[in-house]
Amino acid sequence: MSAAFILYACGGGGDKPAEVKKDSPATAEAPKPSPAANSEKILTLIAEKNCAPTCHTIEKKVIGPAYIDVSKKYEATPANIEMLANKVIKGGSGVWGEVPMTPNNITLDEAKEIVTYILNLKNTQ
Repeated sequence: MSAAFILYACGGGGDKPAEVKKDSPATAEAPKPSPAANSEKILTLIAEKNCAPTCHTIEKKVIGPAYIDVSKKYEATPANIEMLANKVIKGGSGVWGEVPMTPNNITLDEAKEIVTYILNLKNTQ
């Protein structure tokens, strides 16, 4: 899948966006991942969208970055979730290397769910 990504995803995004820093005004708390039932749902969605294990895994770089590395790079803010979800949908390159992430057939809501899950991984490890 950039964030995308996945996400965040197979290669990052086209234009290198400015990361939202902790002291930025757009750092309101993003929703935390729900318990295991929601995690299972998100992991199923990730698999259905061919994000993992094709391009990503949680702890190991494949074509794109490991999800845990994405969670360490970006704070789980609404602005970052929106930006990364759009990168998951549109694809791109340049943030995580030269291999581009292809666009993904995913809704904005699905992408936001996945990105929120990924960005909160650092809180579970």
